[in-house]
Amino acid sequence: MNAASETPSNSMDLVKWILVFALLALTVVGNYIYELPTLERALAIVVLGIAAALIAAQTVKGKIFINFAKESRTEIRKVIWPTRQETMQTTLVVIIATFIMGLLLWGLDAVLLRVVSFFTGLGI
Repeated sequence: MNAASETPSNSMDLVKWILVFALLALTVVGNYIYELPTLERALAIVVLGIAAALIAAQTVKGKIFINFAKESRTEIRKVIWPTRQETMQTTLVVIIATFIMGLLLWGLDAVLLRVVSFFTGLGI
């Protein structure tokens, strides 16, 4: 790889990622070990998950991911989605094609079964 394609790295990124994984590990282990009521357990999982996500967002890779997500959302807004009628027609075509192919494969299977039965003499 050339130097231009590599992303710049912050010296604290490794520490931040270790902290993120430690928080996520704490979430899993804490959920397993501590017998808290459901509401408190869910709240602790959400809080630790948000804390891990916020710390991860401060890293170089996290900032790149956030930028990618923003650009993806912009691109999704540009998509021209099919109308309900187009979706229904396409779905109907797929269902009919699937049914026809199922019938063809069933027929082919029946013919091959008869041919094999004829040659092997099993008379299935």
